[in-house]
Amino acid sequence: MTKLSLQALNRATLHRQWLIERQDATALDAIEHLVGLQAQSPLAPYVGLWTRLNGFQPAELVTLLEERQAVRGSMMRATIHLMSSRDFLAFRPLIQPRLEREVFQNITYGRHRLEGLDMDAVLRAGIDRMTEGPATAVQLREHLAPLWPDREPAALAHAVRCLLPTIQTPPRGIWGKGGNPTMSTAELWLDSAVDPNPVVDDLVLRYLAAYGPASVADAQTWSGLTHLSEVFDRLDLRQYTDASSGRPVYDLPHITLPDESLEVPTRFLPEYDNLLLSHADRTRWIDTATRQRLTLQEVLTKGSLLHNGQARALWKLTKPTKTRSVLEIAPFTNLPRKTWQSIESEAHNLLTFTTPTATHEITRVEA
Repeated sequence: MTKLSLQALNRATLHRQWLIERQDATALDAIEHLVGLQAQSPLAPYVGLWTRLNGFQPAELVTLLEERQAVRGSMMRATIHLMSSRDFLAFRPLIQPRLEREVFQNITYGRHRLEGLDMDAVLRAGIDRMTEGPATAVQLREHLAPLWPDREPAALAHAVRCLLPTIQTPPRGIWGKGGNPTMSTAELWLDSAVDPNPVVDDLVLRYLAAYGPASVADAQTWSGLTHLSEVFDRLDLRQYTDASSGRPVYDLPHITLPDESLEVPTRFLPEYDNLLLSHADRTRWIDTATRQRLTLQEVLTKGSLLHNGQARALWKLTKPTKTRSVLEIAPFTNLPRKTWQSIESEAHNLLTFTTPTATHEITRVEA
């Protein structure tokens, strides 16, 4: 069985993540290829698409959201994802067990707060409110509280948000706009019910196409689902061995892996990019010393900078205006001059994308 080094795994996944060469593809193609983009930071998907696509402009994603070809809703790991509408309808039912755990095991909103409730009645009441129009969490609480006066309104609203296939409607997630999340359901917003017969095999195959080679544990980490080993067992997959851990990793049989010596350009990833969230073992992206020094939360809540395929720094825009935009970069270690020059060049490209009319400033800060 072929052994794959960490670098081989790194290059293979970067290649299919479209992070070695930007692709001439549409935003919708990219969203579907990646099986969605992490989107709890509403504008993060715009940077995620820019870093992967040639010529991407925010208006393209705005159009997809406003025309309802793409949506933002709770998906993998019970977190907000930008999905194509057809993928949301196809795969949302598969994620239901993870969302049920999010509701009933939640320390803040679940457990004893929901015991003895007629949950079907709660969900019907939530649908009734959203039928009137997309509702904020506050509006859901105000609607549900009088119906169950002995229960915590926040717990009721949280159950509705998670147990129904809810979608956060625009202007949330629209470039240059903002506002509190307002929710509708897939059936109300897309005029279509979710797939009554979803196929988990399809979800696993799509995962491997975008994130492989990967282990069963990796797929479970990405999706938030359990018991996927039986899915892997019945699929026609190619098996490798992770040389660093000795564990088996799997891939689609028709995919040829790139040369592990392939050069990788500097790439800026947005907050919570799925590249850094979609494997149980993240050593292909972040070296041991960095993982020991920084918490995963620190790495993910800011943008991450990849150089030579490894996370080498964090970045953030500091309250950009129309006239001035400052990009702070916090390297994990001292960077050679040539490396910093490559980073600065791509940083200017990022600033041109995010704030094209502003003056640009790049500063180095402590991580």
